[in-house]
Amino acid sequence: MPKQKSHSGAKKRVRRTGSGKLVMKRNSRSHLLMQKSKRQKRIARTLVLEKTEYKKIRGALPNI
Repeated sequence: MPKQKSHSGAKKRVRRTGSGKLVMKRNSRSHLLMQKSKRQKRIARTLVLEKTEYKKIRGALPNI
């Protein structure tokens, strides 16, 4: 049986916290921040993924 490979795009976007939850960064926080509103920047913080999405992530990242 061949080894399972992680999805390289998902590897760069999802990480596990110390308590075991999965988190990802939202978009719109890398550049051009002066012209974005405070609300837009506040909403774009890290996102804790729901338990219902763990099954999908598990398929893409078997070793996380």
